[in-house]
Amino acid sequence: MRIAILGGSFNPPHVCHVLAATWVVSVRPVDRVWLMPVGEHAFGKQLEPFADRLEMCSRAVEPIATFCEVTDIEHRLGGPNRTIDTLRALDAEHPEHRFSLVIGADILTEATAWKAWDVLERDYGFHVLGRDGYPSPPDQDFGVTLPGVSSSALRERLARGDLAGCRGHLSQSVLDYIVERRLYDLPDSATLAP
Repeated sequence: MRIAILGGSFNPPHVCHVLAATWVVSVRPVDRVWLMPVGEHAFGKQLEPFADRLEMCSRAVEPIATFCEVTDIEHRLGGPNRTIDTLRALDAEHPEHRFSLVIGADILTEATAWKAWDVLERDYGFHVLGRDGYPSPPDQDFGVTLPGVSSSALRERLARGDLAGCRGHLSQSVLDYIVERRLYDLPDSATLAP
């Protein structure tokens, strides 16, 4: 089976992650997409606990569960992981699958910071999606650009208690979970209208 890995912090997972998974499985040579939240960020970013991000990812992909699931491989491996090492671990666990990577065009500017980028490109391959302000390279320009939704902007809104500003960017199930768990420094006064 051909599995496209969509990795990230998913802090929190938002509608563009779901759109990316849907696009990839719809138009690329891919059978399924696995969301892969990082255990610990390789560049030291502060994240909500892994269990919360894993649960939010599971909730985010509920509507597309026929072709998308979530893997906890990076948490099981422990520590900060580099993508190449994680993919090699996935190869060992699932020799029956062929893995590739889904990335946003913004990641291309960070290629030099990635361990074994050339090996990732050669052995796994990329499905590159344009992101607002970062067009896809000409050889991967499919005329698709994801909306400019960012997890960091959502975290700022949540910390201000602006739940209304998060609607349409987070699934209702993810938003419910954030409120229930009081994630992202959500003020006690922030509640969802019935």
